[in-house]
Amino acid sequence: MELAIAQDRIGLGKFAAKCAVEKIRQALQQNGCARIIVATGSSQFEVLDSLVNTPNIDWSRIDGFHLDEYLGFGIDHPASFCGYLKSRFVDRVPLRSFHYLDGLSDPTLVCERASKLVQAAPIDVALVGIGENGHLAFNDPPANFETQDGYQIVELDEACRKQQVGEGWFDRLEQVPTQAISMTIHQIMVSQSIICSVPDRRKAAAVSNTIQGPLTPNVPASILQQHANLKVVLDQASSSDLSAQWIHLATKV
Repeated sequence: MELAIAQDRIGLGKFAAKCAVEKIRQALQQNGCARIIVATGSSQFEVLDSLVNTPNIDWSRIDGFHLDEYLGFGIDHPASFCGYLKSRFVDRVPLRSFHYLDGLSDPTLVCERASKLVQAAPIDVALVGIGENGHLAFNDPPANFETQDGYQIVELDEACRKQQVGEGWFDRLEQVPTQAISMTIHQIMVSQSIICSVPDRRKAAAVSNTIQGPLTPNVPASILQQHANLKVVLDQASSSDLSAQWIHLATKV
């Protein structure tokens, strides 16, 4: 694990995007194309903005994949992650393809189709975040570390749903769906490289549990400890619960 700590969200976003661009360009040079996973949520605002504004990336050779989506939501819903990705990423760069998760279609069929597409070739770089409850994608605790599927239908716990309200995606808890389609832990972990961006003080406990705690399904993101090519990018606020040892080891950006 490589750890980097930025002063603020803007610095975090710029550094995470820079790391992603390095991996993308490496894949383009070696393979002639690149396959990337793109996360959503407020933690990715600055990352995606920096990424789409990076010059000299041949997006026409890049395929993108979607991490998760609420069941029952179409792309036009204000809280839809399809809509989020369309406006913040897909419409801003000329990708070869982007594979959305359709929250309005039969979820079993969506999972089957998406799994075949994402598992057809290796993923070069996955952009992910960590939830306040330690979730990775929408894999809430206790997460399924065993399935080999690419995507699965998941139940959203109350802590996860409250986070969506707290971030302003919904006005009240009752509006937040209780189910979603999520990329599995396994599928995220088989990515060639992972860049995990986590800003804000409210994520500090989850960051500490992920990095310093035991590997456990009760902290789904703790599985990242086992990835051979992982970069975690924090800001001052989200790193505030880490030990002095980890702060010392981190690259300051």
